[in-house]
Amino acid sequence: MGKLDGRVAVVTGAAMGNGEGVARVMSGYGARVVLWDISDRVFETAAALQSEGREAAARKVDVRSFDECEAAAADAVANLGRIDVLCNNAGVARLVPFLEMSDEVRDFHFDVNIKGVWNCTKAILPNMRQNKYGRIIIMSSVTGPMVVNEGETAYATSKAAVWGFTKALALEVVKDNITVNAICPGMIRTPMVENAVREFSPDNPDPILEMMAGTIPMGRMGDILEIGELAAFLASDESTYITGTQVVIDGGSTLPEMVIR
Repeated sequence: MGKLDGRVAVVTGAAMGNGEGVARVMSGYGARVVLWDISDRVFETAAALQSEGREAAARKVDVRSFDECEAAAADAVANLGRIDVLCNNAGVARLVPFLEMSDEVRDFHFDVNIKGVWNCTKAILPNMRQNKYGRIIIMSSVTGPMVVNEGETAYATSKAAVWGFTKALALEVVKDNITVNAICPGMIRTPMVENAVREFSPDNPDPILEMMAGTIPMGRMGDILEIGELAAFLASDESTYITGTQVVIDGGSTLPEMVIR
């Protein structure tokens, strides 16, 4: 028996990276997962899970569009009966200095990272309220609420914003037996991180990735399955008394008071 047996979980940004890790772990614990992503690769990821005997479906969804989110939510409910878990994972990051950042790049972050969370939650929450049960998990970050690097003003702003969203929504829905919690990852080895590094070193990104890992007290980057395990815990009845909080998973990277260079 898995701790998510019979649960229906929607995971956004699930084609790769943390979203794939969440979908993989949740399905491993018995959840029927529905993968949403703007990339066609989401169908390959769902097919890979299906080939392993897991219950998985995929839908191409642009989380910036409420209409698309609402239609996808209605389809999931029609096919699976309900939605028990929503993991708002879809997100983007572009490193651009503040004064060099265009309005388009700023709005890209806000539209995906903030409005995307808003749209998906608004589309799915009515079904959770109707069922008097739900687990909403929001992928925030240590970046913004806790730490920052240069060029991250838009990304940091968006991730801090969803931290506030987590708290406010948790208070509104707690009486409906719905919990809302945020995950704050540190440096996780994802395609997003690898692509960011390739912008600085397209021919040989490995030394930079190794240097980054060396700054983490645990001496390594996190794995997407570790994010998945935390998300599965927050989606399960093991976390029934936890809501409106943020769980940091960063290998200790935010522990040092100062960095000695």
